Amino acid sequence: MANTAELTVDGKSYSFPTLEGTEHEKAFDISNLRDQTGYVTLDRGYKNTGATKSAITFLDGEQGILQYRGYAIEDLAAKASFLEVAYLLIYGELPTKDQYAQFENSIRRHTLVNEDMRKIFDGFPVKAHPMGVLASLVSAMSAFYSDLEGSSGEDKTDLHIIRLLAKLPTIATWSYKRSQGHPINYPKNSLDYIPNFLNMMFSLPVEDYKIDPVVVEALNVLLILHADHEQNCSTSTVRLVGSSQANIYSSISAGISALWGPLHGGANQEVIEMLENIKADGGDVAKYVDMAKNAKTTGFRLFGFGHRVYKNFDPRAKIIKKAADDVLTKLGINDPVLEIAKGLEEAALHDEYFVSRKLYPNVDFYSGIIYRALGIPTNMFTVMFAIGRLPGWIAQWKEMREQKEPIGRPRQIYTGPTLREFVSLENR
Repeated sequence: MANTAELTVDGKSYSFPTLEGTEHEKAFDISNLRDQTGYVTLDRGYKNTGATKSAITFLDGEQGILQYRGYAIEDLAAKASFLEVAYLLIYGELPTKDQYAQFENSIRRHTLVNEDMRKIFDGFPVKAHPMGVLASLVSAMSAFYSDLEGSSGEDKTDLHIIRLLAKLPTIATWSYKRSQGHPINYPKNSLDYIPNFLNMMFSLPVEDYKIDPVVVEALNVLLILHADHEQNCSTSTVRLVGSSQANIYSSISAGISALWGPLHGGANQEVIEMLENIKADGGDVAKYVDMAKNAKTTGFRLFGFGHRVYKNFDPRAKIIKKAADDVLTKLGINDPVLEIAKGLEEAALHDEYFVSRKLYPNVDFYSGIIYRALGIPTNMFTVMFAIGRLPGWIAQWKEMREQKEPIGRPRQIYTGPTLREFVSLENR
């Protein structure tokens, strides 16, 4: 017999079933709370609310555990390619050799973007933020592929998925090339996924571009680490928008917009901006470490340290630190901003103040360092995050549809005026 939780309201007792996930997460099922009691729960930011059941990603913030479909993030980052992880998230299992070959080949054949979308892109201001451009163009894809809109056929859904995975990196590079005053590069289907992206980003028509395998590996790890992270702000947005049966392009576009916020995907950009400010003030790391320790007085806080969910350590940060070290060593970059980052990292890892409070460098800290070392401008950092998070958004959208989840409709506690008499304009 299932366990139940008892709730007493106004002298009357109600029973609600309890649930336990496969990793022993426990929950009260209050789906019928309002119907039975007339009450709703108030949970600002949904910090204690499970909005869905999901078999995609398991996260234990207290133990520092992150798993995709039961696979440890450490194993996936060390042994898998980003497209293998994308397949795993979207379809539930790691692909066989044949499945992977077919999946990768399908993506290669859809990297080219309709030239009419270039006309839309050309209408954006040169200084338009790349995330605004990306969200707009992904939304526009639903107009270009309207023949598939509303289709529930599995083969057509797969085509939606392939198009998104294939075209998002192509679209993402357009804003960067324009910001540099360079012509855009068309994809080369002879290249693998990440090398193709790097070639579109950095190659010039006047010289050959050599793709560095250390850079490819670092980006592979970064994209895998960003691929999904349970029911975060942008993922929840994708599922909520998708619950209205909005098409996949509209849903992913909404996720991109949610990711854009500085409290979510924009955090790694804030890391670099913080480092730039420290440099502009003379580069005294010790001064800013002391300011962080006295934040109540100074108002200064360190970006890229600690994590809202991970209370012990961020397992992704341990992995990405090595990738950052490899990139900086291989490229031999002499950058004062990155030297400041190393100083802050040293303080956070060894200073008792930071260690005791678990203010360790997180994934945003190291990803910002890597992107800067690769020459990617700060306003493109969140775009890179979106490329990595795309498979997770797709997987969550697909799961939501397959589970036939009802349209999302949160409740509220109304705090406005009570009923008032209307006064005509001439008497106000």
